Amino acid sequence: MGGTRWSDDHYRDRAARLHKAKRSAFEYDEDIRERRVKAGVHELMDPAKMKNGIRESRDSEAHPNSNAVAVMFDVTGSMQRVPRILQKNLPTLMGLCLRNGYLDDPAILIGAIGDATCDLVPLQLGQFESGNEIENDLSRLYLEGGGGGQQMESYELALYFLARKAVMDSLEKRGKKGYAFIIGDEMPYKKVKRREVEKVFGETLQADIPIREIIAEAQEKFEIYFVLPNMTSYYNDPKILDCWRDLLGQYVLRLEDPAGISELIASTIGLSEEAVAYDNLSTDLGGAGANQSVADAVSAALADIAPNKIPKNSGLTSF
Repeated sequence: MGGTRWSDDHYRDRAARLHKAKRSAFEYDEDIRERRVKAGVHELMDPAKMKNGIRESRDSEAHPNSNAVAVMFDVTGSMQRVPRILQKNLPTLMGLCLRNGYLDDPAILIGAIGDATCDLVPLQLGQFESGNEIENDLSRLYLEGGGGGQQMESYELALYFLARKAVMDSLEKRGKKGYAFIIGDEMPYKKVKRREVEKVFGETLQADIPIREIIAEAQEKFEIYFVLPNMTSYYNDPKILDCWRDLLGQYVLRLEDPAGISELIASTIGLSEEAVAYDNLSTDLGGAGANQSVADAVSAALADIAPNKIPKNSGLTSF
């Protein structure tokens, strides 16, 4: 996957077609809610149906130096707004990466996270895509909006995917890790459970995997960030923040204005790649169309780590 190029024109054309047809950008979710199809994971987003059991970020003629970026968000409760914000601002994300040079040949995978203890669809996974196919994966999401109400969601299954199911030329050929952004407002469960891996991925584990162990394994492949947007009361819950900081250290980013999710992803990458200086972020974001609230929120989210630069491929953990 990832052999095509992003086009703002194609993005606008698709938006116009959907508007004319009175369809949502999230067509599959709309079809489920209108009872045109049965509720469940789209077959192209089903972790149990991945070709060869993996998702691949590969180099191509169009993208000879592919860089994997996984964007995986909680879609329970009010967090369903996150994919809508991301879809609306995809041109900004791609523009900062491509036109501003924040990241060469980005290949973006879209993922959605629920709760494996109670949701019908606890994990959905797209492909690593470099062109407007990113929108296709967003359109196939089921925004279930469930969750168990115990301040935990199945983020550990997303981490399991990153650790064992993502294959990247950037790492295999060039020794360069990918970037992974998990966006949510709750805590992970303490273990990757055997029964849930069998249910979601259709494979058997020998034993449960402790959360710290799967994070360490995933960090061998990805720089992993947890983004906590100000969308629910959990934004100010010290238990949530302390949990993720204990697991990921400085790689936990609090975002005051959720409208800046795409800008935060791009800015974090740009700083890590040394493609932009922290002091120039607001100017770049303004040039990409971000308002002052978003620019300020992104700068604040990165303030604690940007002055000393995010270490490249550091594999930071707090074990």
